[in-house]
Amino acid sequence: MTRLRALAPLIVAAALAAVAVLTVQQAGCPDPGRYVLGDHGYELVGGCIAPGDLVIPEPAPQPLPPLDAGAPAKS
Repeated sequence: MTRLRALAPLIVAAALAAVAVLTVQQAGCPDPGRYVLGDHGYELVGGCIAPGDLVIPEPAPQPLPPLDAGAPAKS
C-alpha cells in the first residue's frame, strides 16, 4: 500500500504530461506568422490569431480619495 502511495503522484504527473504533449500536438498552426516592422512599430503578419481573438478590457476608473478638510496638506 505504501508503494502505491509513493507511485501515485508520479503516475498522475506522467498522465498529465502526456495529455499536455498531445494537446500541443493537436493545436498546431500551419502558419505561425512573423513580425514585420510597419509604420506604427512591429505587427504580426499571418498566424492563427486574428485581432478579434484578443479581448482587452477597458481599465476600471480609479476612485478619487476623499478630501479631508481638516488634514494638513502633503508636500
